[in-house]
Amino acid sequence: MRETVTLNHVAREAGVSPSTVSRVINGTAQVAPEKHKAVLEAIQRLGYSPNVLAKGLAQGKSLSIGVVTQEISSPFYGEILKGIEQGLDGSPYHPIFASGHWRADREKEALRVLSGRRVDAMIVLDGLVPERELILLAKSMPIIVIGRRIKGMERHCLDIDHTQGAYIGTRHLIELGHSRIAHISGPLHNKAAHDRYQGYKKAIQEAGLQLDLDLVVEGNFTEQSGVLAMDALFSKTRNFTAIIGANDQMTFGAKLALYRRGIRVPHDISLVGFDDLPGCSYMTPPLTTVRFPTLEFGREAARVILLMLENKPYTLHNFQSQLIVRESTALLR
Repeated sequence: MRETVTLNHVAREAGVSPSTVSRVINGTAQVAPEKHKAVLEAIQRLGYSPNVLAKGLAQGKSLSIGVVTQEISSPFYGEILKGIEQGLDGSPYHPIFASGHWRADREKEALRVLSGRRVDAMIVLDGLVPERELILLAKSMPIIVIGRRIKGMERHCLDIDHTQGAYIGTRHLIELGHSRIAHISGPLHNKAAHDRYQGYKKAIQEAGLQLDLDLVVEGNFTEQSGVLAMDALFSKTRNFTAIIGANDQMTFGAKLALYRRGIRVPHDISLVGFDDLPGCSYMTPPLTTVRFPTLEFGREAARVILLMLENKPYTLHNFQSQLIVRESTALLR
């Protein structure tokens, strides 16, 4: 078995002291050019790999970032988590994931467990944890909150204007001539779902159309709830020509429910989603949707967390929603 190469081996190979090797690796002090070169050459010859974890512990760090998500299996949160991993790539830090499952008690437990593991920072995706607890946590470590806007934590919060996003999605349908537009909302106690409903409502009222509450059905952001929402909608009325969902997953479910009834998209009913998940491009037909920059949010959260850990100045990027027009919407026939 090959002997593990240590810092002392590198020091002997380079003809310098172990402390000199440490200074070269850590970049903590100036080292004479010839010694610096000798150490780097010795590292390359011996194939030495510094123990990053031990280095971190020596500096009082765990080199880990706690990430509290809601559902790891969710395609929406999965894209954000992928972005976080990409943003941390190349740094000494690694993410530790925990799910809250849209339960405040589970989220609090996740935060407690991650804090107990002495993570160096935290990224929290949406959720129900009281704002005061996140404000308190921000006093003890760097933290970024995705999908919420918390008063007093504006520089720690990353979100889009959900009202504007749903507004432009609904307005797109109105511009295509639709006036009877149904809305599958998310759970309205959720801030993003509430804001998206307000955007739908704003577009309807600005166009001088009647807001018909029979055309609004509440779901829970899952595909199954999209199917059930369509069942509930058809039990009340068939007098609509377009649907906008509060997220893509529910819109996927709505599309299935329409298919089972022999209703064609967009020939009979136009369909708009929200989020622009990767699967939208591969639906039949491809889904028109409002883009939520999930991957970019994850990368941005990681970028800023790394700057915060280094006590460097930072500014969070201001992201905007964007309408992505595909083949699921058409002029009213």
